[in-house]
This record gives sequence, structure tokens and C-alpha cells, in this order.
Amino acid sequence: MTSRITLYSRPGCHLCDDARTVIERVCAETGESFVEVDIDADEDLIDRFGEEIPVTFVDGRQHDFWRVDETRLKEALRR
Repeated sequence: MTSRITLYSRPGCHLCDDARTVIERVCAETGESFVEVDIDADEDLIDRFGEEIPVTFVDGRQHDFWRVDETRLKEALRR
């Protein structure tokens, strides 16, 4: 199964921890899965997302940054 949600994050980021918790809860309810990408492993990702993490993508398009709204995420997955 291909993951519809991608979470760009970095270790030690409390907002990333919060976003992961919301995403895990939504995935448990919807049966979806997600992948998490550590931006610190890629200079291009650091340049792109450095100050906006966590960044969430749904179906390859940017959905949220800094915080994940559970209701908005569920709605995006219904589309």
C-alpha cells in the first residue's frame, strides 16, 4: 500500500511529535498509512522546509505546516 501522507520532520522537534501523534490517530481511524522523512538527512529538504517543520503532504501536495489539524486532515483523505 502506498502512503498518502508524508510527514517531513526532524528529531527533537516538539511540533513534529505533536503532528505525528495527530497523524497516527487519523491513520488508525481511517486505515491510511504515512511515511516520515527526516529533513536533516537531505540538504535540499533543509533548504526547502528548514523553518516550517513539521510539514505534511497529502497525495503529494503540501497540506499543513507547523501544526496538523485533525479535521482538515480527515477531510483531505476523503477526497
